[in-house]
Parts: sequence; C-alpha cells; structure tokens
Amino acid sequence: MAQQNIRLTAYRAVDAVIAKGCASYDRGRMLPRVLPVGPDEIAGAEPETTRRIVLKLARALRIERARGRAGHWTYDLNRHIGLMQAMKAEQERLAQCARERLVRRMRDT
Repeated sequence: MAQQNIRLTAYRAVDAVIAKGCASYDRGRMLPRVLPVGPDEIAGAEPETTRRIVLKLARALRIERARGRAGHWTYDLNRHIGLMQAMKAEQERLAQCARERLVRRMRDT
C-alpha cells in the first residue's frame, strides 16, 4: 500500500512538472535542446510545421522510452520530461489551429 502511494505521488509530481513546462514552452528556445533541429525547421506557425515537429517528437519519445525500459546508460530522465513537455505543447498548438480553422469555416458558411 505504501509503495502504491509513493508511485501515485511520483506520477502526480511528474505530471505537474510536464504541465508547468508546457505552460512556459517556447519553441525557439526549448525545442533545439531536446531535438536536433535547426531554426529553419521550427520557424513558422503553420500547422504543417507543427505536424512535422510532433512526428519528430513522437519518434524521439519512442526511442527515449526504449532506452529507459532497457536501463541503457544513455537514458536521461530530464530529456524525457523535456520531450514530454514539448510534445504536449506542440499538440495543444496543433489542436488550437484546428479549432481556429473550424471556427473560420463556421463563420464562412
């Protein structure tokens, strides 16, 4: 029972860190720290750029999870959390673009 409480507390703490990092996310500052991308790949606010970034983040997260599960010495919890923060922020940005597009369509009809 105590171990389950510790695990639940740890999950909640990590979720809180990811949520706070997502709230203060700045693509130009944070993304190059967790992904090998250049300024030309992250410039622009169009949905296609965001989709490409989300795909790259998903791939990087799969690799980082595999490292963690395997107990590999190159696994980095801070990088994993940074990738999660970036992924959540980019997904929210993509969802916001979709909502705006839907609102525009509804106004036009």
